[in-house]
Amino acid sequence: MKGSKRSLGASGFTLIELMIVVAIIGILAAIAIPKFASLIRKSSEGASKGNLGSIRSALSIYYGDMEGQYPADLSALTVAGKYLAAVPAAKAPNYHVDSSVDVLEASGDDAGGWAYNNLAGDANLGTVFVNCTHTDTKNSVWTSY
Repeated sequence: MKGSKRSLGASGFTLIELMIVVAIIGILAAIAIPKFASLIRKSSEGASKGNLGSIRSALSIYYGDMEGQYPADLSALTVAGKYLAAVPAAKAPNYHVDSSVDVLEASGDDAGGWAYNNLAGDANLGTVFVNCTHTDTKNSVWTSY
């Protein structure tokens, strides 16, 4: 019966060792998952800020081409794709769904999307900002961008 019994020096993992490894992996996952969620939110915020910069650049070029006149709404920037191919979405994670809709008013109403001031005679005519009064990950109000 030689070889049928397991020798004392046999290699392998015990149940306790495996349970410890699983516990360590669980602890690491509990730490890492919230960090990944935070990174996703920060990337959405960065995309929104980049999209805002694109819209503002397109508005500046439109203003120059039209000799000092701003468009009636942001969709005018997409005509024939001259300034923008499409109005990009405003992303305010955890507060509003992503939206490229522009609200035509000077102050915004916290509905998400973009707030675009097209009020003639207003000192802020032609300004565009994120239509959200909440704060981002750095505690800056979205409308301040």
